[in-house]
Amino acid sequence: MKKYFLLYAKGIAMGAADVVPGVSGGTIAFISGIYDELLRSISSVPEALMLLLRGRIKDAWQAANATFLLVLLSGIVTSILSLARLITYLLAHHPVPVWSFFFGLILVSVYLVGRDIGRWNWSRGLSFLLGLAFAYWITVAAPIQWGSDPLTLFCAGAIAICAMILPGISGSFILLLLGLYATVLGAVKNLDLAVLAVFAAGCLVGLLSFARLLSWMLSHWRDLTLSFLTGLMLGSLNKVWPWKETISWRIDSKGEQVPLLQHNLLPSQFVEISGQDSQLLLAIFLAFTGIFVVLALDWLARRKPQVAG
Repeated sequence: MKKYFLLYAKGIAMGAADVVPGVSGGTIAFISGIYDELLRSISSVPEALMLLLRGRIKDAWQAANATFLLVLLSGIVTSILSLARLITYLLAHHPVPVWSFFFGLILVSVYLVGRDIGRWNWSRGLSFLLGLAFAYWITVAAPIQWGSDPLTLFCAGAIAICAMILPGISGSFILLLLGLYATVLGAVKNLDLAVLAVFAAGCLVGLLSFARLLSWMLSHWRDLTLSFLTGLMLGSLNKVWPWKETISWRIDSKGEQVPLLQHNLLPSQFVEISGQDSQLLLAIFLAFTGIFVVLALDWLARRKPQVAG
C-alpha cells in the first residue's frame, strides 16, 4: 500500500499545482518520476477501450494501467476539491510567498530535467532555445478573444489539456490567453452541459493524442524532447516571479477583478511602486523550501520502484 499512498500524494501535489495559473501538474509529474508512465498509460487508453468492447476486462485494465491512473486521479481530484480554495486565498492575500515557493520548485526542476539529457550538441541546444522562447512568449502574450461556438470550444479544450500535461505551462493560463477562461468557468458554475460536453470532448481528444505523441517522442528522440521541456520550464519562470506590477485586470466568474497581465519587478522596485513590504527573506526561505521539496521528491522517485498497474 505504501507505493499507492506515495502515488496518491503525487496526485495531490499535481492537483495543487494545477490550481495555480502558470504552474503545471506536468511539472510535478516529471520531477516525481511518473511522467513517462503517465504518458504511456494515457496513450494506451484507446487500445484498452477496444479490449473492453471485446469483453476482455482484465486485459483492458492492465493495458491502460488503470490502477495507476485511478490512484493518481484520486489524488488530483482530492487536492483540487480540498486545496483550491486555500491556494486561491493565499494567491490573493499572500502572493509573494506563494510565487516564491513555486519559483524555487520550478527552478530546481529545470536542473533535474536537464540532468537526464544524455548528450548536449547543437540540436539539443536549439531545441532548448525553442522551448525557452515558446514558454516566455506565452507568459508575455497579450490575450486574444476566441469565439464560443462549439468548434472553437472543442479546439480550446484540446489545446488547454495539452498545455496541462506539458511541464511549465498551465492549461488555465492558456484559457486566459484565448479569452475563454470566464466562459469555461461560467459553464462549470451554471452546469451548462452543452458547453461542458464540447469542451470535455476537446480535452479528451487532445489528451489522448498529445500523450501518445509525447510518449513516442520521449521513446525515439528523448534528448531532443527533454531539451525542449527544459527550455519550456526555464521560460515559464517569467510567469512565477514573485514581485509583480499588474498592468491589466480581468473579471472572474464571481464578478471580481483579478490580475491578467503583469510586469515583473525587482524587490526594491516592488516596494517603491506598491508601498508594500517585499518580504524578501521569507521569499528566499520559501524558494529554498520549494527546492528542498523537489529534491525530496526526486530522491523518493529514484529510491522507490515505479508503480505498475
